[in-house]
Amino acid sequence: MTHVIRAARAADLDHLYEMAKLTGGGFTNLPPDRRALTAKLERAAAAFANTEEGDPETQRDELFVLILEDLATREVRGTCQIFTRVGQTWPFYSYRMATLTQHSKELGRTFRAEMLNLVTDLEGSSEVGGLFLHPNERAGGLGMLLARSRYLFIAMHRKRFADRILAELRGVIDERGGSPFWDGVAGRFFGMNFQEADYFNAINGNQFIADLMPKHPVYIAMLPETARSAIGLPHPSGRAAMRMLETEGFASEGYFDIFDGGPTMTARTDKVHSIASAKMVPVKEVRAPDATASRALVATGRLADFRCTFARIMADGEGVALDPDAAQALGVCAGDTVWHVAR
Repeated sequence: MTHVIRAARAADLDHLYEMAKLTGGGFTNLPPDRRALTAKLERAAAAFANTEEGDPETQRDELFVLILEDLATREVRGTCQIFTRVGQTWPFYSYRMATLTQHSKELGRTFRAEMLNLVTDLEGSSEVGGLFLHPNERAGGLGMLLARSRYLFIAMHRKRFADRILAELRGVIDERGGSPFWDGVAGRFFGMNFQEADYFNAINGNQFIADLMPKHPVYIAMLPETARSAIGLPHPSGRAAMRMLETEGFASEGYFDIFDGGPTMTARTDKVHSIASAKMVPVKEVRAPDATASRALVATGRLADFRCTFARIMADGEGVALDPDAAQALGVCAGDTVWHVAR
């Protein structure tokens, strides 16, 4: 069975909505709201249609939504998103952990207090996010296909993206669908529970954070233990995603999500493994794989024509031979150009 990553279309709305209802909360980039999802698809359509890469210094924040499609059934089984430059429409807020060291000569003691500071340090970075795979498909490497297809897309459209890239991982959510971090920090200032705030942010943006969030540092020692223990921990379902990010070269630099305390991973874009290792080559022929074949992710097409799938390739330094199933999934033949990276 062959799956392919492709650009999202307006007709994918119902599929996205059904997947959004399965996320279980705390998934801001995929809200279970038809109006918000329609707006995302319209924004993505504008990005896919924009063929002008422009000046990197003035590049606006564009959103690309990709879809995982089962070619045998034509069902949508997953999705992911890429943002070119966050924080251009409204501020991109994070908490960053800092340490304040103070010494008392009279007591002969040094005190170190950890604090959370509200910052917009990551403004202007690119972001990979919104990855969701249908629960029935979480086998066979399809999550990896979704995640790494984004890096091939970035490599193929490099001028549209910033030199720094981030990924926000969903934080700890309790059995009630609440967030211990939200309850212990921001929830005290907003008069709404986590589900309400998360939904409001997904639909309306986070300007209300700027309006209501206290700007002074939050001393971690003053938080309840439930909130302290949630800082920097990914949701159990996100641990595999965190490992994949680390494999790609992402690392935690002390940034956390302001809603659920989940870790924000960052990397230099050109140092991300799947971007740095991506190669553009011609297809020399389409034929059945032999003993020299290796497994790879292969992509082709620009913008709305982008497609990516798993493939068996035979490379000789001048080009690749591609297995027939992958060639059909990508719609390529001998003489076409593809990008590939080792699986």
